[in-house]
Amino acid sequence: MSDSTRTLITVDKKAAQAIRGSKSTGSDKVVGGISHVVLAIWSIIVILPLLWTLLSSFKTSKEVLASPFGLPADWNFNNYVTAWVQNNFGGMFLNTIIVVGFSLVFVMVLGAMCAYVLARFSVPGSRIIYYLMLAGLTFPVFLAIVPLFFVLQGIGLLGTLPGLIITYVAFALPFTVFFLYSFFQALPNEIQEAAYVDGASEWRTFFQVMLPMAKPGLAAVAILNFLGLWNQFLLPVALNPQADQYVLSQGLAAYASSAGYRIDFGGLFASVVITIVPVLIAYIFFQRQLQGSVTQGTSK
Repeated sequence: MSDSTRTLITVDKKAAQAIRGSKSTGSDKVVGGISHVVLAIWSIIVILPLLWTLLSSFKTSKEVLASPFGLPADWNFNNYVTAWVQNNFGGMFLNTIIVVGFSLVFVMVLGAMCAYVLARFSVPGSRIIYYLMLAGLTFPVFLAIVPLFFVLQGIGLLGTLPGLIITYVAFALPFTVFFLYSFFQALPNEIQEAAYVDGASEWRTFFQVMLPMAKPGLAAVAILNFLGLWNQFLLPVALNPQADQYVLSQGLAAYASSAGYRIDFGGLFASVVITIVPVLIAYIFFQRQLQGSVTQGTSK
């Protein structure tokens, strides 16, 4: 093959690569533009209702009905004071913090320990236990309401915060084990063996070596569990009938349905803001951990 022929072939290859590069760049721009438009529309759909709820929480009922999309005439916190004090949202907020806090701690500790054992040890029946955990994810909550009601009534925990905590832990445990199983399974065996060589016990190896290595997964499942437990509605409504033990979700529903057409819309919107603000704060605070866990899981 002559030098001129080789030169022509090289030029043709470079031209073909340039054409492919320009085509891929153009298609990437189109995909990127469409993605940005879809994200912008989705952001508007999500943000506008939140903004409308926030503005309405500073209005009176007359203002909400007369000008639902206008700005409030007076920016005051009377609706928040009314919701917090007179409607006992302060007490319900405390009940929710207690129930969700204890449930989250218990389910994270138990779920991490269970996922670690199932992923790292050859326990007889471990696969069956794991598949039963997966089956728990598909079990509808409403089918368990009646059995749970009589079980909690039989042990004297119906209508109590401890009974609600136990129920929350039971329903959040399968998802926690399923989520953390892959994280513990992907951890290198060499580190666990090195801990054994250094004389670490099983408990010390788990809590001081393996558990910190699964921190991204723990942070992700913690925020997801927090969102699910905080917004839980069916379980507290069915299993927590005492008004002084209400959590925010059932208290908000009771407040919305108690006054009928004479409801205080400003107080209702203030109650909604009180309910959703902790969730937004928690998500913003743990957002980096959640993104990091997704990136780590993708790289693995």
